[in-house]
Amino acid sequence: MDDPVDFDYQFRVILIGDSTVGKSSLLRKFVDDAFFDVSDPTVGVDFFARVVAVGNGRRVKLQLWDTAGQERFRSITKSYYRNSVGVVVAYDICNVASFERVDAWIKEAKRHIEPFKASFVLVGCKRDLAEADNGNSREVCYEEAKRFADFRQMPFVEASAKTGEGVEKAFSELTRRIYAGVESGEYALQDGWDGIKKGYSFNNNGLRRRSPTHANNVHLREAEVADSKCC
Repeated sequence: MDDPVDFDYQFRVILIGDSTVGKSSLLRKFVDDAFFDVSDPTVGVDFFARVVAVGNGRRVKLQLWDTAGQERFRSITKSYYRNSVGVVVAYDICNVASFERVDAWIKEAKRHIEPFKASFVLVGCKRDLAEADNGNSREVCYEEAKRFADFRQMPFVEASAKTGEGVEKAFSELTRRIYAGVESGEYALQDGWDGIKKGYSFNNNGLRRRSPTHANNVHLREAEVADSKCC
C-alpha cells in the first residue's frame, strides 16, 4: 500500500559496498537517528524511507534500499539496481580493502542501471574510529578518497553513524544532485522505471495538492536538507 505522505517526488536510492563497512548503521542514523554498537549483517535487502525538503517548498521521499555486501547475496541485490536513480557507495575508512573495491562496485551499479542514469555519492564510514587512537586505525586518507571522487565527478563525504557527523550531508548532496537533474531535464519520469516518481503532491492534472501526514510511520522522518558545501 502506498504511503499517504505529502511529497513532490520519490527518488529510489540504493546503498552498496562491502559487507560490514557500515551501510546499515549509516541508514539507521539518517532515518531514525539511532546507533547500535553491534549490528547484524544485512541479509538480502532492507528497506527504509524518509521525506526531506529540498527548498522552494519541494519535498522528496527517499526510498532507501540497504543491500548485503556478501557475494552469496549478489544475485538478489542486482535486481534492485535497475530502478535506482541514486547510489550511495560506502567503504570503511579503517579498511583499505573495502576502498580498493569501490571502483568495482561503481562499475557494477552502472552496468545494471543502464540504459538509465544515476547519481553517485562516495561515503567513507566510521570516521569516529579513524580519529580515535591518534588516527592509527585509519587506512584510507581523506585526500586519496577525495581525488578518487573528484576524478569520477561525484561528491565525497566522510561520516560517522555513531556521532552523526557527515550523515545528513551525504544524503543531502545526493538528493540535491538528483533534484537538480530533474529540474534541468537530465532525469525524466519514464514508464517502466521506478527511479523517479511523482509524489502525492501532484494530482492527475499535474497540480500540487496536500495529503495528510502519517504520524505513526516510524520509518518516515521529515527534515530540511541543509544547504552544505560538499567535502
